[in-house]
Amino acid sequence: MQDKNDDVLAFMAEMSDVKPLAQTEHVTITPQETSLAQKLKREALEREEAKLAYQLTLELQEYLDPYDLLTHKQDGIQEGVYKNLRLGKYPIENRVSLLKMSLVEARERLIQVIEKAYEKGQRVILIQHGLGLNSQPKPGKLKSYINVWLAQFPQVIAFHSAHKQHGGSGNTYVMLKKNPQQKLINREKHQKRY
Repeated sequence: MQDKNDDVLAFMAEMSDVKPLAQTEHVTITPQETSLAQKLKREALEREEAKLAYQLTLELQEYLDPYDLLTHKQDGIQEGVYKNLRLGKYPIENRVSLLKMSLVEARERLIQVIEKAYEKGQRVILIQHGLGLNSQPKPGKLKSYINVWLAQFPQVIAFHSAHKQHGGSGNTYVMLKKNPQQKLINREKHQKRY
């Protein structure tokens, strides 16, 4: 017990010349202005993080033939839904052209379009990528990348090369899953009321 009292007395002796801070009723916050350079740097970092999040590669081992059909659907997608997508029966809510873009530009544009379309609740978009008959080092380069990239987006539940009326196999229908707001609206719409 003596040791504790000695410790307390020693502590009090050391703290004898310490004065409490004055209490103020105002807290001063100085707003930090973000410079244009800082904003641009942050936006560039966010774009890089998005690319990394999707793991959209710029190195392919195998290229498709320019006339190959792009086709993909996640497990659980109903055959009827996929068939209607394949036949171009759903209204196209957004179109984006990636023609004459570098791979880096096309990848960034694809990320932007899919994220914005998903946020807006768009379900079907049309990607124009062309056949790539004259692309180097091999024909069908961008089309091959689109095939790999689209399958890596969590928002994309299915895609298929477009029907002739929408540009044929140089274009691709992309079906996005419902965003949370759409799911809520759908749930309320179909909820049975007693």
